[in-house]
Amino acid sequence: PQLSRNINLANSYLESSMNFHIEIEREDDGRWIAEVPEIPGVLAYGVSAQEAQGKAEALAFRALAERIESGDNHAMPINIMLAAT
Repeated sequence: PQLSRNINLANSYLESSMNFHIEIEREDDGRWIAEVPEIPGVLAYGVSAQEAQGKAEALAFRALAERIESGDNHAMPINIMLAAT
């Protein structure tokens, strides 16, 4: 089964937002894999769907922070909202 969860990063000054979603699937070997397709390389495994999801969320935030720190995106204030499950 495939599950999905949304991550919404909203810029509080410009009223714009970046929307990402997490796709979660169970592998044939029983592990769960979670991926944020909008951010290349954000993919994580877990023994449960919740573990995989949490790891993918953390990795997504790290990837976005790295982009800002390296100058790929300009820094801006953001609000972070995670949908409740």
